[in-house]
Amino acid sequence: MKLYYHPASPFVRKVLIVASLLGIELETQKVELFAGQGQSPEFLRLNPQGKVPTLVDGDFLLWESNAIVQYLAAVAPASPLLPADARSRADILRWQFWETSNWAPACAVYIYENVLKPMLGKGAADQDELRKADEKFHRFAKVLDGHLADHPWLVGDALSLADLSVAPILMYAEPGKYPLAGYPHILAWFGKIQQLPAWAATAPPAA
Repeated sequence: MKLYYHPASPFVRKVLIVASLLGIELETQKVELFAGQGQSPEFLRLNPQGKVPTLVDGDFLLWESNAIVQYLAAVAPASPLLPADARSRADILRWQFWETSNWAPACAVYIYENVLKPMLGKGAADQDELRKADEKFHRFAKVLDGHLADHPWLVGDALSLADLSVAPILMYAEPGKYPLAGYPHILAWFGKIQQLPAWAATAPPAA
Protein backbone atom coordinates (compact mmCIF):
# COMPACT_ATOMS: atom_id res chain seq x y z
CA MET A 1 0.00 0.00 0.00
CA LYS A 2 1.19 3.49 -0.83
CA LEU A 3 0.22 6.60 1.08
CA TYR A 4 0.50 10.06 -0.39
CA TYR A 5 1.06 12.38 2.53
CA HIS A 6 2.30 15.64 3.97
CA PRO A 7 3.80 15.51 7.47
CA ALA A 8 2.03 18.66 8.66
CA SER A 9 -1.44 17.20 8.11
CA PRO A 10 -3.25 15.92 11.22
CA PHE A 11 -5.39 13.78 8.91
CA VAL A 12 -2.29 12.10 7.52
CA ARG A 13 -1.03 11.59 11.07
CA LYS A 14 -4.29 9.80 11.86
CA VAL A 15 -3.57 7.27 9.13
CA LEU A 16 0.08 6.85 10.09
CA ILE A 17 -0.79 6.20 13.74
CA VAL A 18 -3.41 3.60 12.85
CA ALA A 19 -1.05 1.86 10.41
CA SER A 20 1.66 1.81 13.05
CA LEU A 21 -0.62 0.31 15.69
CA LEU A 22 -1.88 -2.31 13.24
CA GLY A 23 1.61 -3.24 12.10
CA ILE A 24 0.90 -2.23 8.51
CA GLU A 25 3.88 -0.95 6.55
CA LEU A 26 3.02 1.81 4.12
CA GLU A 27 5.11 3.04 1.27
CA THR A 28 4.95 6.81 1.49
CA GLN A 29 5.29 9.61 -1.03
CA LYS A 30 5.32 13.20 0.14
CA VAL A 31 3.10 15.65 -1.70
CA GLU A 32 4.49 19.18 -1.51
CA LEU A 33 1.15 20.87 -0.98
CA PHE A 34 2.61 24.33 -0.43
CA ALA A 35 4.43 24.04 -3.76
CA GLY A 36 1.21 23.17 -5.58
CA GLN A 37 1.84 19.46 -6.14
CA GLY A 38 -1.62 18.62 -4.84
CA GLN A 39 -3.08 20.37 -7.90
CA SER A 40 -0.87 18.64 -10.45
CA PRO A 41 -2.70 16.61 -13.12
CA GLU A 42 -0.91 13.47 -11.96
CA PHE A 43 -2.06 13.80 -8.37
CA LEU A 44 -5.57 14.95 -9.26
CA ARG A 45 -6.01 11.66 -11.10
CA LEU A 46 -5.52 9.95 -7.74
CA ASN A 47 -7.53 12.42 -5.67
CA PRO A 48 -9.69 14.96 -7.49
CA GLN A 49 -9.80 17.08 -4.34
CA GLY A 50 -6.03 17.49 -4.41
CA LYS A 51 -5.69 16.59 -0.75
CA VAL A 52 -3.82 14.18 1.48
CA PRO A 53 -4.00 11.52 2.74
CA THR A 54 -4.58 9.44 -0.35
CA LEU A 55 -4.11 5.68 -0.30
CA VAL A 56 -3.34 3.42 -3.24
CA ASP A 57 -3.65 -0.33 -2.73
CA GLY A 58 -3.10 -2.00 -6.08
CA ASP A 59 -5.89 -0.77 -8.33
CA PHE A 60 -7.88 0.58 -5.36
CA LEU A 61 -7.77 4.33 -4.67
CA LEU A 62 -9.09 5.76 -1.43
CA TRP A 63 -9.19 9.24 0.05
CA GLU A 64 -10.75 10.74 3.19
CA SER A 65 -8.79 9.87 6.31
CA ASN A 66 -11.62 8.17 8.20
CA ALA A 67 -12.38 5.93 5.24
CA ILE A 68 -8.69 5.04 5.02
CA VAL A 69 -8.37 4.06 8.68
CA GLN A 70 -11.57 2.03 8.45
CA TYR A 71 -10.06 0.18 5.49
CA LEU A 72 -6.74 -0.43 7.22
CA ALA A 73 -8.45 -1.79 10.32
CA ALA A 74 -10.74 -3.98 8.20
CA VAL A 75 -7.90 -5.61 6.28
CA ALA A 76 -5.75 -6.12 9.39
CA PRO A 77 -6.36 -9.46 11.12
CA ALA A 78 -8.53 -9.22 14.27
CA SER A 79 -7.88 -5.53 14.82
CA PRO A 80 -8.67 -4.32 18.36
CA LEU A 81 -9.12 -0.82 16.95
CA LEU A 82 -12.28 -1.92 15.11
CA PRO A 83 -14.34 -4.28 17.33
CA ALA A 84 -16.42 -6.95 15.68
CA ASP A 85 -19.78 -6.12 17.25
CA ALA A 86 -22.18 -3.94 15.30
CA ARG A 87 -22.89 -1.47 18.09
CA SER A 88 -19.25 -0.65 18.71
CA ARG A 89 -18.64 -0.20 15.00
CA ALA A 90 -21.64 2.10 14.68
CA ASP A 91 -20.44 4.10 17.69
CA ILE A 92 -17.00 4.47 16.13
CA LEU A 93 -18.60 5.69 12.91
CA ARG A 94 -20.67 8.18 14.87
CA TRP A 95 -17.54 9.77 16.36
CA GLN A 96 -15.82 9.76 12.97
CA PHE A 97 -18.76 11.55 11.35
CA TRP A 98 -18.78 14.01 14.27
CA GLU A 99 -15.07 14.67 13.83
CA THR A 100 -15.46 15.34 10.12
CA SER A 101 -18.55 17.55 10.33
CA ASN A 102 -18.02 19.38 13.63
CA TRP A 103 -14.75 18.93 15.51
CA ALA A 104 -12.18 19.25 12.73
CA PRO A 105 -13.80 22.34 11.11
CA ALA A 106 -13.99 24.05 14.51
CA CYS A 107 -10.30 23.40 15.18
CA ALA A 108 -9.24 24.27 11.63
CA VAL A 109 -9.99 27.97 12.10
CA TYR A 110 -7.35 28.22 14.83
CA ILE A 111 -4.84 26.35 12.69
CA TYR A 112 -5.40 28.69 9.76
CA GLU A 113 -5.44 31.94 11.71
CA ASN A 114 -2.67 31.21 14.23
CA VAL A 115 -0.38 28.80 12.34
CA LEU A 116 -0.83 28.91 8.58
CA LYS A 117 -1.36 32.64 8.06
CA PRO A 118 1.88 33.64 9.82
CA MET A 119 3.78 30.82 8.09
CA LEU A 120 2.50 31.85 4.66
CA GLY A 121 3.00 35.55 5.27
CA LYS A 122 -0.71 36.33 5.06
CA GLY A 123 -0.78 38.72 7.98
CA ALA A 124 -2.01 38.61 11.54
CA ALA A 125 -4.80 36.42 12.82
CA ASP A 126 -8.28 37.79 12.22
CA GLN A 127 -9.69 38.31 15.71
CA ASP A 128 -13.26 38.46 14.42
CA GLU A 129 -12.86 35.03 12.85
CA LEU A 130 -11.36 33.67 16.06
CA ARG A 131 -14.23 35.04 18.14
CA LYS A 132 -16.71 33.32 15.82
CA ALA A 133 -14.64 30.14 16.02
CA ASP A 134 -14.76 30.20 19.82
CA GLU A 135 -18.54 29.74 19.85
CA LYS A 136 -18.39 26.62 17.70
CA PHE A 137 -15.34 25.23 19.44
CA HIS A 138 -16.86 25.49 22.91
CA ARG A 139 -20.10 23.93 21.72
CA PHE A 140 -18.29 20.85 20.46
CA ALA A 141 -15.62 20.73 23.16
CA LYS A 142 -18.37 20.51 25.78
CA VAL A 143 -19.77 17.46 23.99
CA LEU A 144 -16.39 15.74 23.90
CA ASP A 145 -15.40 16.70 27.44
CA GLY A 146 -18.78 15.63 28.81
CA HIS A 147 -18.51 12.21 27.21
CA LEU A 148 -14.95 11.71 28.44
CA ALA A 149 -15.99 12.63 31.98
CA ASP A 150 -17.69 9.24 32.23
CA HIS A 151 -15.71 7.16 29.74
CA PRO A 152 -11.99 6.29 29.60
CA TRP A 153 -12.09 6.18 25.80
CA LEU A 154 -14.63 7.33 23.23
CA VAL A 155 -16.00 3.84 22.56
CA GLY A 156 -15.89 1.07 25.14
CA ASP A 157 -13.01 0.56 27.53
CA ALA A 158 -10.13 0.52 25.07
CA LEU A 159 -8.47 2.65 22.43
CA SER A 160 -10.27 2.48 19.09
CA LEU A 161 -10.50 4.17 15.72
CA ALA A 162 -12.83 6.69 17.35
CA ASP A 163 -10.06 8.09 19.56
CA LEU A 164 -7.52 7.97 16.75
CA SER A 165 -9.88 9.86 14.45
CA VAL A 166 -10.83 12.63 16.89
CA ALA A 167 -7.49 13.25 18.64
CA PRO A 168 -4.92 14.00 15.90
CA ILE A 169 -6.09 17.53 15.14
CA LEU A 170 -5.13 18.37 18.73
CA MET A 171 -1.51 18.20 17.57
CA TYR A 172 -2.03 21.90 16.83
CA ALA A 173 -3.74 22.74 20.11
CA GLU A 174 -0.75 24.69 21.46
CA PRO A 175 0.47 26.56 18.35
CA GLY A 176 -3.12 27.03 17.23
CA LYS A 177 -4.10 28.42 20.64
CA TYR A 178 -7.23 26.31 21.01
CA PRO A 179 -9.26 27.52 24.01
CA LEU A 180 -8.96 24.22 25.90
CA ALA A 181 -8.82 25.67 29.41
CA GLY A 182 -11.72 24.29 31.39
CA TYR A 183 -11.83 20.95 29.56
CA PRO A 184 -9.86 18.66 31.90
CA HIS A 185 -11.24 15.43 30.50
CA ILE A 186 -10.17 16.27 26.94
CA LEU A 187 -6.71 17.16 28.19
CA ALA A 188 -6.39 13.95 30.23
CA TRP A 189 -7.59 11.81 27.32
CA PHE A 190 -5.29 13.55 24.87
CA GLY A 191 -2.46 13.02 27.32
CA LYS A 192 -3.04 9.27 27.03
CA ILE A 193 -2.93 9.51 23.25
CA GLN A 194 0.34 11.42 23.43
CA GLN A 195 1.87 8.62 25.51
CA LEU A 196 1.40 6.12 22.66
CA PRO A 197 4.72 5.26 20.99
CA ALA A 198 2.92 5.68 17.66
CA TRP A 199 2.21 9.32 18.53
CA ALA A 200 5.87 10.15 18.96
CA ALA A 201 6.84 8.05 15.95
CA THR A 202 4.51 10.02 13.66
CA ALA A 203 5.43 13.52 14.81
CA PRO A 204 6.30 15.83 11.91
CA PRO A 205 9.98 16.75 11.70
CA ALA A 206 11.02 19.93 13.44
CA ALA A 207 11.19 22.93 11.12
